[in-house]
Amino acid sequence: MPLAFAATAQGRIVPYAVQIEQGIPTDARDFAVQVHATLTDYRGWQGVDHLAFVAVPSASAAAIIVTLATPRTTDQLCAPLDTGGWLDCFNGGRAVINSDRWFVGSVNYGSDLADYRHEIVNHEVGHGLGHDHRYCPSPGRLAPVMQQQTISLQGCRPNPWPSVTGG
Repeated sequence: MPLAFAATAQGRIVPYAVQIEQGIPTDARDFAVQVHATLTDYRGWQGVDHLAFVAVPSASAAAIIVTLATPRTTDQLCAPLDTGGWLDCFNGGRAVINSDRWFVGSVNYGSDLADYRHEIVNHEVGHGLGHDHRYCPSPGRLAPVMQQQTISLQGCRPNPWPSVTGG
């Protein structure tokens, strides 16, 4: 999709591209705008890792590709990781967002679909930036964004942002 946005922060440049599997019933530009808003939000990885995301129109020019895919394609793109048609992943330079999760969220996360969308983009791109899974620090606190919040909050409260922690 030939859509590009300029950097909104200073630091190491991380070029990213957005792709949507053909046939998914969503507006490609809307998805790209939502991904860009997540990646460039002041609470996101730009401030935590001191970098600047720049959208590029071609996947060949991207360090990270954010892909919205059906559950079946997600399984294929994430292999050998078994997503069970349910999870998202980061694999081979690609943050793969399961379209079922994008459209309906996760019962385990809660009912705020907009925040959940921020969380899955931040979580999978976080893997691409070298961040590993984390666990709930203690019940009632905000979950680290690298916690697998789709699977379980482990007693923590939902949190879509890397820079927001605490309780």
